[in-house]
Amino acid sequence: MEKVITANEMTRIEQMAYADGASPGLFMENAGKAIAEILTFLNLADRVFLIAGKGNNGGDAYAAGCELLNSGVAVEAWHVYPLEECSALCRQQHDRFAEGGGTVHYDEVPFPEEGIILDGLVGTGFEGAAEGVLAQAISFANNAQLPIIAIDIPSGLNGNTGEVATVAVHALMTIYLGLPKLGFFIGSGWNYVGELVHADFGLSGEYLAAAHPVAHLLHDGNLELPNIKRSRHKYEAGYVLGVAGSPGMAGAASLSSLATLRAGAGIVRLFHPEGLEKELAAAPYEIIKEPFHIDRFLVEAKRAKALFVGPGMGRTEDKKQLLQILLATITLPTVVDGDALFLLSENPHWRLPEACILTPHHKEMERLLPHAPTFPLCQDFVEKKKVTLVLKGGPTVVFHPGELPLIMTHGDPGMATAGSGDVLTGILAGLLAQGCNTYDAATLGVLLHGMAGEQAAIDKTSYCLIASDILDYLHKAYQHVLYS
Repeated sequence: MEKVITANEMTRIEQMAYADGASPGLFMENAGKAIAEILTFLNLADRVFLIAGKGNNGGDAYAAGCELLNSGVAVEAWHVYPLEECSALCRQQHDRFAEGGGTVHYDEVPFPEEGIILDGLVGTGFEGAAEGVLAQAISFANNAQLPIIAIDIPSGLNGNTGEVATVAVHALMTIYLGLPKLGFFIGSGWNYVGELVHADFGLSGEYLAAAHPVAHLLHDGNLELPNIKRSRHKYEAGYVLGVAGSPGMAGAASLSSLATLRAGAGIVRLFHPEGLEKELAAAPYEIIKEPFHIDRFLVEAKRAKALFVGPGMGRTEDKKQLLQILLATITLPTVVDGDALFLLSENPHWRLPEACILTPHHKEMERLLPHAPTFPLCQDFVEKKKVTLVLKGGPTVVFHPGELPLIMTHGDPGMATAGSGDVLTGILAGLLAQGCNTYDAATLGVLLHGMAGEQAAIDKTSYCLIASDILDYLHKAYQHVLYS
């Protein structure tokens, strides 16, 4: 996991380093080298056009340009502000770039038809609204039909809040320096940053260790799947109960049930309303289907390892009474989703199981709070309720008592489709049944779900992706975790 900090906190630890004798100029040259190496490694450096502002972000762009020139890359720059307004380090790197053979334009010029734009207009210290020449330069770059690589943060984006007051660079990639900034992941940030790539600019580990994080960024390299022993039987693999479905919504119940099995559980029994048998007739053979009766449910609950409740179950008065009874009596690790979340939002005093994962999207979370779901409010919610919370979206964030929020960046916009959340519910239930605690199940589950969606989108495109595609590609995500 990697710390996520505010832009203000990044400034603080850099100032600590400067007070101890670190050189801002050396940091800038290191940043330039790291940026140039990334562009070269990713084969993005055939032709580069810098857009440089007046601060140190512009200096970083020129420093990268110098390194690229030395490697034989064709590099031009557009210097947006008068030189006399620029920081000393920006002017120094500008001069070094020009003396090294780089072409600098001081007026707006057409971008080349090929290559990339390297955004060095403003950095993480920017706040407020992009206006005047800055807004013009950002809009000019966005309209150039060339990939834009942002240095540290897309210009115009607030690194603390993720707000874009007027206009911001739409980056294909953001090469962030040191640590990722909170503004990447909240507000409008995720729509602007593109792919995130880390660059080390030489800040000592002691200062990174001193940084106060507001969240962590989940990386997949340190996650493990539940262990499988060779002699296990289906009940050891995990027996899961589902309470889901209603007339017209049998598909949600089927998706969650099948996802439970695909996630590794050995057996799933779907309890559904009377009269849904015909709609469920086409459900996969592997799903055990049974009309809901409380006595039968309680018998099976004694044998089961986990429960999911809510997908497509409806919001009628009888479902409200049923859910209240279930939440008051069950002791199984439980995933609460869909209509169960709506009913819970109207009855916030209801008891929740001791081991419980809630999976709302942002609108559902607003009903549970009821406020716009900020990190502090969501964290306060899980501390009070003693639950694990998966706040679904782009990106998805896991909240758990006593832990910092965990940001998961895998996924694809095509996953914003009916049934995608039902698949996640099943994955989480399957992992709980295999012995994962709620935090580990949520962490691993959102990763697998996001990776499967990414793989599906590669073949299906973000436009054509549907929820069952996520299921079809789930094994690809498991393979990645198993073998990477």
